[in-house]
Amino acid sequence: MKKVILGCFAMVTLSMAFSQLNAQASHYKLEKTFHIASTGGWDYITINPSSNKLYMSHGTQVNILDKITGDSLGIITNTNGVHGIAFINDLQKGYTSNGRTNDVTVFDLNTNAVITKITTGENPDAIFYEEFSKKIITCNGKSKDLSIIDPSTNKVIATIPVGGKPETAVSDNAGNVYVNVEDKNEIVKIDIANNKVIAHWSIAPGEEPTGLAIDIKTNRLFAGTDKKLIVVDAKSGKVVANLPIGEGCDGVAFDNTLKYIYTSNGEGTMTIVKENSANDFKVIDTIKTKKGARTIGNDETTHLVYLPTADLDALKAGEKRPSMIPGTFQILVLGNK
Repeated sequence: MKKVILGCFAMVTLSMAFSQLNAQASHYKLEKTFHIASTGGWDYITINPSSNKLYMSHGTQVNILDKITGDSLGIITNTNGVHGIAFINDLQKGYTSNGRTNDVTVFDLNTNAVITKITTGENPDAIFYEEFSKKIITCNGKSKDLSIIDPSTNKVIATIPVGGKPETAVSDNAGNVYVNVEDKNEIVKIDIANNKVIAHWSIAPGEEPTGLAIDIKTNRLFAGTDKKLIVVDAKSGKVVANLPIGEGCDGVAFDNTLKYIYTSNGEGTMTIVKENSANDFKVIDTIKTKKGARTIGNDETTHLVYLPTADLDALKAGEKRPSMIPGTFQILVLGNK
């Protein structure tokens, strides 16, 4: 009789454990692949939250796709070395950071026509619209500073040195901007109202931070580093969590509804971390993607995640990254249905 009771208890316990594990799984999987025939490398992918459009930086142009079907909706040309794309929907303006020409292209969101170009610091990489100051900000890797652009005049109104190579920046929409400084292994905090640095925070044991995201409600920053996701208190600068992720992370995204932090890992995986509370984080999934899928974009209305990559050649001597096979550029679309 005891054996039966113990057996039943074990089965119930195992069933409950499996149910809890299954409930924590993200259920993300590859749903579709968008193919883009044009040539060139890639960097950031961005979804305009006010439209059905996905913007993909690609060599010397930006490809615009329908975010659901992948159909081509247009191209913005002559953006040499383009890295990122930003939007101000109220003004119907878009912006691209062009690393090879040290400038920003301003374009019309309705027609895709180029309005003007703005000279920035050297090698502008990440770019975003900062809602508190109502400015466009570029992270300039070579000149180690930020360019602050006034969209009403299309002019740089301030330059903020950050002491190292800025990778990605985010805002708390309350006057503070946070920047991953890759070669210093730190996050720099900026008072955007006064355009000045107010703190340098070490993110040890994280090294070479690239992607960065923020949860404004919990005041937590999520910095993607080499094989680690570092969670930082955005008020104190204290590291509150250190979680294992895949190798080669170059992008981090956050879903405010699901409370998921996604890291795109160039090794060919996507790590998903669940934020249970401001101080409680857990890796719940590692999804197989494709080698080279190192940057990421997420759509918080559909909870779809987009990762650009290509079929890659064998790594040759002297190469840091394998070359892409021409004509194989693609965007992986992952969903959790």
